[in-house]
Amino acid sequence: MIEDLADRADRYGYDMIGIADTPGNAMDPWVSAALAARLTKKARVALCVTNLVTRDAAVSAAAIASIDRISEGRAVLGIGAGHSGTRNLGRSKSTAKELGEGVTFIKTLLRGEPATLDEATAHLPWVKKPSKVFVAASHPLSLAAAGRTADGVFLNFGLGGDNIAQSTATVAKAISEAGRAAEDVEMWQIAALDCAVDGDVARDKVGAMLAFLAGYVIGDKNLESRGVPEHLREPLLELRRRYSTRPGDADIRLVRELGLFDYLSGRLAICGTPEQCLARALAAKDAGAKRLMLTVSLASDPVRTVELFGEHVLPRLRG
Repeated sequence: MIEDLADRADRYGYDMIGIADTPGNAMDPWVSAALAARLTKKARVALCVTNLVTRDAAVSAAAIASIDRISEGRAVLGIGAGHSGTRNLGRSKSTAKELGEGVTFIKTLLRGEPATLDEATAHLPWVKKPSKVFVAASHPLSLAAAGRTADGVFLNFGLGGDNIAQSTATVAKAISEAGRAAEDVEMWQIAALDCAVDGDVARDKVGAMLAFLAGYVIGDKNLESRGVPEHLREPLLELRRRYSTRPGDADIRLVRELGLFDYLSGRLAICGTPEQCLARALAAKDAGAKRLMLTVSLASDPVRTVELFGEHVLPRLRG
């Protein structure tokens, strides 16, 4: 499927193709990235995202530099603290401090300079051009780490106006405090996408991705600071206790059972018919979103979703 998705993304003019590192849910991301890099001509190819726990930082640096050569300068390395990429392997996630240090280490290596992390030194002298390094973040400490160190941020916090304002302000503050220029850090809002001719089909399927995203976007602590209305906090905590990082039909039923579909789909998804997806994407744009990274891995028909959104929504969204 990766070849079909990459082909459609390039054909319809998407700016970036994101490939997740999620063992148990998808094939190896570096194999997928290499296939996408060879097949496409225009879209950037991003690891969206890997982590520093199950993947050694220096090895990931060499891997993204290799993808950059294959793609002729279109590779982006996305790093996150870890969700399904670590949890599905029984591992813990990185702290925000570890995330920032790892990104700094990787960026140094990608400049072709020696770098040291945890008393281990590495060097990639064959790298001639640095790839961009992004951080995926939801929580304040990781958002701040991204603003201090990364070339871009995949913001996992929601598409509502308050969500976008809160998350981007945290990143912007860290950028300023680090003495960096705001224009040097790209910000991408992440959401689930399911676009279908039959909007009910899209809405029925998107629940699995909503549970998955809510598991780390909203988490299980300080829900008031995560922008969650009071009457939904206990149902969301119950969702967090019961959802799976290997999403499936049980998660779809769980989101409905707990009465969370309307809230989560409004915050974390663009779904429905092409016209409904356009309206939702335009609302996110009006709320302050400048770039959207849309995950289609659990869509009712991922390839058709990319086609329909690319044909009917992207041109009007850009216009």
